[in-house]
Amino acid sequence: MNTKLISETEACRYLGCSRSFLARGRMEGRREGRTPGPPYVKIGRAVRYDLADLDTWVAEHKRQIR
Repeated sequence: MNTKLISETEACRYLGCSRSFLARGRMEGRREGRTPGPPYVKIGRAVRYDLADLDTWVAEHKRQIR
């Protein structure tokens, strides 16, 4: 398994979102009317994101114009 883990700051740059969006997603989980945050990994106190998970998360939340 070839996993590429990146930091929260790198994930923000990759996704084009704020750190507060990612933090809120981790703290609140799934809530009605809100976009859930992407999956993450905790290693000690460090939060890391898998690039493959981020790509999957983006694909799952892509909206199509009708």
